[in-house]
Amino acid sequence: MIATTEIEKIIKERMPGAEVHVNDTTGTMDHFQMIIVSPAFVGLSMVQQHQAVYAALKEEMKEAIHALSIKTLTPEQWQQQKPKSISL
Repeated sequence: MIATTEIEKIIKERMPGAEVHVNDTTGTMDHFQMIIVSPAFVGLSMVQQHQAVYAALKEEMKEAIHALSIKTLTPEQWQQQKPKSISL
């Protein structure tokens, strides 16, 4: 099990400049939804963006995280969607 705040901390440490929103979807601290906004995603395909997130969480994915839904955005994409509510 891992807390949402710990996931946020890990992503921010391993992906400097990222803005991270994490939601525990089941209350069991092993199923999560995430929105990650990072300038590192500019020019990458969605698959490459998700691969970067999985690489950052490689150790945690081995046991602590059972299920993970990821939405990745560049800062420009985030600004276009930000006025809408955050949908986790």
